[in-house]
Amino acid sequence: MRFELTPLGTGAALPARGRSPSAQVVNANEDLYLIDCGEGTQERLRMAGFNFQRIGHLFISHLHGDHYLGVMGLISTMHLLGRDRELHIHAPQELKAIIDIQLQASGTWLRYPLRFHPTRAESGALVWSDAHVQVTALALKHRLPTTGFLFRQQPAPRTLRKETVHLIPHFRRSAIKAGEDLVCYDGTVVPNADLTLDPPLPLSYAYCSDTAYNPDLVPHLNGVDVLYHEATFTEHLAPRARETMHSTARQAATIARDAGVGQLLLGHFSSRYKDVAQLLEEAVTIFPDTLTAEEGRTYNIGRPIVQNS
Repeated sequence: MRFELTPLGTGAALPARGRSPSAQVVNANEDLYLIDCGEGTQERLRMAGFNFQRIGHLFISHLHGDHYLGVMGLISTMHLLGRDRELHIHAPQELKAIIDIQLQASGTWLRYPLRFHPTRAESGALVWSDAHVQVTALALKHRLPTTGFLFRQQPAPRTLRKETVHLIPHFRRSAIKAGEDLVCYDGTVVPNADLTLDPPLPLSYAYCSDTAYNPDLVPHLNGVDVLYHEATFTEHLAPRARETMHSTARQAATIARDAGVGQLLLGHFSSRYKDVAQLLEEAVTIFPDTLTAEEGRTYNIGRPIVQNS
């Protein structure tokens, strides 16, 4: 099953130095989930080659402009392109009123249903579940109520053993993949373990932006395959990070280390940093398997990621 991440924006607050505001796409078996939607996100989607109409869900972490000001443009473009598939928006309750008043002011009646799901910043709360993923909330620590998102693949069915698959009638194979034993016509029971192999472990991806250093996240991030964590500042500006309720690269790496994640992707970089190498250098001293997120690059969750030179 495909499980990929494509960051579209890694900048903090201001679109500057070639970095766009926050947005990224999770591809789970060809269903697209958009996380945050800063200004210009639809242009970044086009540049990355994504089909807007395949986006079924939009997750907004909080209502600072660099995380949601692209929502109305995207909704409008989907409408103009003739979308008829419903779009689910998972966001703070206040966003619904913002969308409604803009649609009303422009006299727009969308061609497609808009389904709004209010989020709550409570770690572990279920946000969404479907055939591909389960999404739960992460309570972030910021100036506004802010929700991170933890994506986990749904468990895959068991795999039939090649040497025994001929023993299983076609109409029983789905049940066997689901874990049932095989009962033969003569009453003999063949244990499921003799017929199937364990499926791959479900992969996981966590999005944590924006947030101050928050050790309370660690148990909820335990063992996550890839963690995207904001790294707005270096430790040199730790007082500024505390004031604005953001994290330093060192703090992001500390969370990754303590949670035992597979890999850490840094993002949400302050526009003051022309080169994010100093943020990376700070983080790897704490958590060596750290990279800086690259806009437009697709990462295969579950495979080792290397930094482009």
